Amino acid sequence: MNYEEAVAYIDETPKFTKKNSLDHTKECLRRLGNPQDKFKVIHVAGTNGKGSTCAFLTSVLREAGYSCGLFTSPHLVEINERFQINEVNIDNDTFLKAFEKVKVLADELVAEGSYHPTYFEMLFLMGMVIFAEAGVDYVTLETGLGGRMDATTAVENPVACVITSISLDHMQYLGDTVAKIAGEKAGIIVPGVPVIYDGNDPDAAEVIRARAEELGSPAYEVKRSDTEVLRNTSAGIDFAFRNEHYKDMVFSIPFIAKYQVMNSALALKTIEVLQNVISVSMDQIHVGIAGTRWQGRMETVLPGVIVDGAHNEDGVEKFVETAEHFQKECPLTLLFSAVDDKDYTDMIHTICSRITFRQVVVTSVGGYRQVPAERFAKLFTEAGASSVEVVEDVEKAFGRALEVKGDDGMLFCVGSLYLVGEIKDVIRRNKK
Repeated sequence: MNYEEAVAYIDETPKFTKKNSLDHTKECLRRLGNPQDKFKVIHVAGTNGKGSTCAFLTSVLREAGYSCGLFTSPHLVEINERFQINEVNIDNDTFLKAFEKVKVLADELVAEGSYHPTYFEMLFLMGMVIFAEAGVDYVTLETGLGGRMDATTAVENPVACVITSISLDHMQYLGDTVAKIAGEKAGIIVPGVPVIYDGNDPDAAEVIRARAEELGSPAYEVKRSDTEVLRNTSAGIDFAFRNEHYKDMVFSIPFIAKYQVMNSALALKTIEVLQNVISVSMDQIHVGIAGTRWQGRMETVLPGVIVDGAHNEDGVEKFVETAEHFQKECPLTLLFSAVDDKDYTDMIHTICSRITFRQVVVTSVGGYRQVPAERFAKLFTEAGASSVEVVEDVEKAFGRALEVKGDDGMLFCVGSLYLVGEIKDVIRRNKK
């Protein structure tokens, strides 16, 4: 197979497999020579902020001179984005080599009458092979869905577990309350291994604390009250992190959304907890935090143009909080799309109840899951948006939204990671 055929094979995988047990994943790792034992792992779960927290951790580790792998999902444009080595996406040859190794294993399992690895399991196994062969020191490992039954939980000896903010999402799989979802996320906690967690939701915090205590795992809570935002402009945020280790030290992050303060604070706390394992100076921590890059989450992609994959209730609330801050300074334009398994009606009502836009441009994304842009336009109009324009083609919609933004405004592109991916693809093609 070539690279394109390998990607196509993985994309087809969900059509002929089912969710496998963790024992199955562990057996797959064993047959691959337990590649996960060749590096240290920081395991990260949560509803929102997992990827950003992984990115902050990776950036600090890199600044301290460590070689780092990052495994994350979903991808926005190319599947290779899920595997980074030293903050660079792997190349096609590296992807293909790892795929071939895992494909041989999959064929053996099927021949034995066992299960074929799932889509996510294939990618996770490939990641472990890729990072082991690259000889990295650390891997920041983001869970896929949940935690307790997630393929990534087959890694049994992480140096730390991190649980980011928890809210209602994927309820058909994880439970219909924050406490139930927290129970699934807390499934990554390992006996005796420190857990650093977002303590802002009392129900989630109680579940995580109880699980950590049950397993004898040291638990470290981080809350918004531990931080104070000192400056929030279109260039980023300066905040003070107040605890015994960092005192009242001020850190800068290159993101405009306040929720990234909490994600960076979780990363800072993790570095503090691991100070006897990770040799890193305070200067390296500052530079690493300030230099963090993360795709698709309140990411500035062009001057005054922000893309955000907010696609659940908590994500939209945090987008609105950011937009509210900036609408006091300049006119805002919105480019919106979502897919059919998201509650886009509530998303639109939440957005329009608090933000006034110069114009809203709506479009369609998501292939077989796409929603007609006309439906979004009707909902925005009913919710009180004064000017709504339908442009079905994403590239043309983005071009139109840029025109409306002008030199004096800001453009937010929001509602789906599919939208973010397509816009980033347009920008990349135009640069070429």
